[in-house]
Amino acid sequence: MTTPQPGRVYLVGAGPGDPELLTLKAVRLMMAADVVLHDDLVPAAVLEHAQEQALIMNVGKRCGHKNVTQEQINAKLVEFARRGLSVVRLKSGDPLVFGRAGEEMDALTTAGIEFEIVPGITAAFAAAAALKTSLTDRRAASSVTFTSGHHAPGSSELPASTNGATRVIYMPGRDLHAIAGQLRGEGLPADLPCVVISHAAQPDQQIQRTTLAELGQVVPGPAPNILLAGEALRAVSDAALAGTALPAAENDAAQTEVFL
Repeated sequence: MTTPQPGRVYLVGAGPGDPELLTLKAVRLMMAADVVLHDDLVPAAVLEHAQEQALIMNVGKRCGHKNVTQEQINAKLVEFARRGLSVVRLKSGDPLVFGRAGEEMDALTTAGIEFEIVPGITAAFAAAAALKTSLTDRRAASSVTFTSGHHAPGSSELPASTNGATRVIYMPGRDLHAIAGQLRGEGLPADLPCVVISHAAQPDQQIQRTTLAELGQVVPGPAPNILLAGEALRAVSDAALAGTALPAAENDAAQTEVFL
């Protein structure tokens, strides 16, 4: 049975937002931890697993707006652990996928604080499950790339790259023109299937299915969003999303289908 240890930090994956997709280990740690520092996008239903006496703090960043800087988060992790408290650093999805866990691990290591990582279901897998399709269907795609639409200052990395793979682009932003242009610049076909999913695996999930030619006209739903593009998505059928179709009022010109 997993129990949090005094003076130790746990970098825990909260998954995509559905509390039923939390790991047993994540739940047990939250139920007994003294402190829970969570991302802004972790929903209340997940936080309900924290014990009533725990100190629960939102240290998240959303759409570029920061409640707390990363340096302050690092300092809080060290401070609470040095006070002999057990600390859960609760991150959306998986801690090691675009969660800045590297910076937090470096700070803990420098301070001599013991830490443990508890994986979570990353948004890409929740999105694939929502679409009822394989990201690596061998008939269409033999690889997957995970990239981010947001990068550290000074980074020259592009939002998406690499041919011959299913693209999974985290945090694509509100304007998808740049990503669409880059993918077209790689020579990918105009009819390449693309899907934008808002709040994957949550009750208010939105799925917008379109093509690369029309991707730039899509207006994403509320954050967090994730963009998938690739031949494997041709397997996404109307039947797979049956009973969830709603008219796409904002995107009629883009011929985009919206599913909730």
